[in-house]
Amino acid sequence: MPISRRSLAAAALALVLPLSACGSGGDDGGPTDASGKVEGDITFQTWNLRANFKPYFEDLIADFEHTYPGTHVKWIDQPAEGYPDKLSADAAGGTLPDVVNVSPDLVAPLARAGLALDLDKAAGTYRSEYLPGAWASHRIPGMKGTYAFPWYLNTGPLFYNKALFEKAGLDPEQPPKTYDDLFSDALRVAEKSDGQVATLANVPTIEDFGRYGVPLMNRQGTAFTFNSAKGVELLTRYKELYDAKALDPQALTATPESAGKKFLTGAVAMNPGSALDLGNFKKNAPSLYRNIGITDQITSTGHVNMYVMGVMVNSRTRHTPAAVAFAHFVTDARHQMSFAKKVAIFPSTAGSLDDPYFTKEDGTDETRVRVAAAKSLKNAVNYTPVLFSDQMKTALRNEVAKALQGRQSPEEALDNAVNAADRLLRQG
Repeated sequence: MPISRRSLAAAALALVLPLSACGSGGDDGGPTDASGKVEGDITFQTWNLRANFKPYFEDLIADFEHTYPGTHVKWIDQPAEGYPDKLSADAAGGTLPDVVNVSPDLVAPLARAGLALDLDKAAGTYRSEYLPGAWASHRIPGMKGTYAFPWYLNTGPLFYNKALFEKAGLDPEQPPKTYDDLFSDALRVAEKSDGQVATLANVPTIEDFGRYGVPLMNRQGTAFTFNSAKGVELLTRYKELYDAKALDPQALTATPESAGKKFLTGAVAMNPGSALDLGNFKKNAPSLYRNIGITDQITSTGHVNMYVMGVMVNSRTRHTPAAVAFAHFVTDARHQMSFAKKVAIFPSTAGSLDDPYFTKEDGTDETRVRVAAAKSLKNAVNYTPVLFSDQMKTALRNEVAKALQGRQSPEEALDNAVNAADRLLRQG
C-alpha cells in the first residue's frame, strides 16, 4: 500500500474493494509445518512500496539471505490501483506469491479459500512479540486462527480548537474523551455559538459504532449486529447533534479535505489529522495554531481504533519454513522500528512503542503528534470488521444520512444498513 507522511488511516482504508473468494481450499496445499530448515526460493509481494522504499527492501532482503544461506527472495511490487483484483486473479490462477502484503479485509477471502496459512498453528511461538490487538486484527469471524503477521500500524489523534471550547465556557485543557463527553460538549458549543460552530464535521462510521461499544458482528461471522439498541442509541444522539447544528450540516457529503477546511476556518471545533496539518495551521491559520489542542480519539470502550497492514503466508507455498521466517523477519521488532523511522507509521511489535522515538517530544510538531498517537496505540483495536466491504460502508453511510435528515428513524436506518450488509455478505 502506498505510504505517505499523512496518516495511514487514508492508506489503510483506500482501495479496500471486496475480494471474491477464489480457488479451492482444503488440505491439498503446501506443508503447514514451519519448523523445518529455512531454505529455497520464495516470492514476496508488496503493495505500491517500491517507488519510495526500494533501498530499504533491497537491504532487508539481502540481510535475510545472508542470515539464512540457501534462501533467495524475489521481490514483486504491485501498483495500488487494482491490487485487490490482482490478488483475486492470482488466487484463482494458482500464482499467489509465497509472502503477500495484505490488509485484514483482503486476507479474509483468501483465508476462507484456504490460501492463507494459519499462523496460530504454524508460527504461534511469535505471537507474544506483537501487540495483542495487532495480532488479533487478522482473525476471521467464524474461523479459528490468525492469517497474517501484523506489520505497520497507524491511528490518528484528534485536533481541537481550545479557543472555541473556552468561548463555550468549557475547560480547554479538558477535551471530551468519551462519547457522552463529546455529545454534551458539542451541544454546549453549538448553543453558545448560536449554531455557528459545529464540533464535528463527519457522520458516524462503523469505527464510531465500535468505539461506542456496539457489537458489530456475531461470533460466527454470519451476520452484522450494529442495529442493536446500543447502535440505535448512538445514531439517535448523532441526530440530536445534527438538529442542533453541533454536527456540521454539510457532514452528509463531507470529505476529509472539506472537513479540514471547516476546522481551519473555525467553523468546526474538532477534527482528526496528522503532523502535516500542524504545519498547515502554522502557515495558514496562525491563530488556530496558537490554540491547537491534541487529544485521543473519542472512545467509550477505552480502546481507540487502529489501522493495520499485514504480511500473509501462502498456505500452498513449497517452502513454508522460509516463507514464515521471511514474513516474521519483515515484521520483527528490529525491522519494524527501522521502517517506522523512514515514514510516519508505527510498529506493531510489543515494546516498540516504549522507544524514546515514540515517547519523548523534541519541540517539533511532528513529534507532538507522533507521541500522542503512539501512546494510544498500545491497547488499540481494529474495529472495522474484516468482512465489512466498501459496498457495506456505502450502504451504512446512505442509511445514516437518511436518519440524520429525518427521512427515516435511526432504527429503520440501521435495520436497512444491516440487511444490506448481510445480503452482500451472503453474496460473498
